Amino acid sequence: MAPVLPLVLPLQPRIRLAQGLWLCSWLLALASGLTLLCSGHLLIQLWHLGTFLSPSCPFPALPRTALAAGALALGTGLGGAGASRASLDAAQYPAWRGVLGPLLVAGTAVSGGLLVLALGLALGLPSSLEEGLEEGLGTALVHYKDTEVPGHCHAKRLVDELQLRHQCCGRHGYKDWFGVQWVSSRYLDPGDQDVADRIQSNVEGLYLIDGVPFSCCNPHSPRPCLQSRLSDPHAHPLFDPRQPNLNLWAQGCHGVLLGYLQGLAGTLGSLLAVTFLLQALVLLGLRYLQTALEGLGGIIHAEGDTQGYLFPAGLKDMLKTAWLQGGVAPKPAPQEAAPGEALPQEGPPEDQ
Repeated sequence: MAPVLPLVLPLQPRIRLAQGLWLCSWLLALASGLTLLCSGHLLIQLWHLGTFLSPSCPFPALPRTALAAGALALGTGLGGAGASRASLDAAQYPAWRGVLGPLLVAGTAVSGGLLVLALGLALGLPSSLEEGLEEGLGTALVHYKDTEVPGHCHAKRLVDELQLRHQCCGRHGYKDWFGVQWVSSRYLDPGDQDVADRIQSNVEGLYLIDGVPFSCCNPHSPRPCLQSRLSDPHAHPLFDPRQPNLNLWAQGCHGVLLGYLQGLAGTLGSLLAVTFLLQALVLLGLRYLQTALEGLGGIIHAEGDTQGYLFPAGLKDMLKTAWLQGGVAPKPAPQEAAPGEALPQEGPPEDQ
């Protein structure tokens, strides 16, 4: 049975392979460490921005999966660095001979599988952000006024911090605040005629105004912030409603957060791809080094050529061997027994 993808490895190529594997293993450890940092940063950002993301949005699964994949890839890199360094010393390598097999299996099946899954999530999940932010930001704006409602009492502070930090206003623009009641009923005077007229004119009994919270104000504006009566061209003679960026944040928070989170996801996806490629190189190199050294009794400096390979036999032969060794091969029936074989006699033996 011929081995799969055999490679002849003389002395010097074996040594260069071990040295190159040591370097690649440390590069893998570095890439997986950066993956851990990036996925941890994205997870922290989602923890802060969780209020503005729909609970049904699956995007948070990306940093969690990438965190686990990065941790396992880091272990693979450190293990590969130790094994490749030990392979250059005949006294140290025997202790690693029993470790290389489980390391290769775990690195391929577990760590490699998680990296592939994380890469798939990095490619597919960012598209779910648009709908998740649309629903989450809309809910946050509705609960802005509920400063005394359990479960929503921090909504105002979180929205104000979001708009100030990311320099955005509303969901898609400042006019989104015109369609929600963002002033708490606690601060409304029911005896005021204007308040009563606005509440009665709305079918849902909401107090709607053409104004925005203070956190929408652009501090770089050369004039004081104008927050109310923004749709009335005669209320502020020097204010041009066609150029709100002179006074308010021009962008909506949906677009700002979407670009920010998708940018982090793109960076994480690139790191996952690099980590996956480095891990594939390390695992392939370790397999060739392992099989080559097994042919030399574990001594890399032994004279002569040796052969490294991925599998000791072809895929068909491997499956056939596994099938037969698993005890599932059909046993021959008595009538199919080879000629010359005596069938066992039943019953008690005859007396001699």
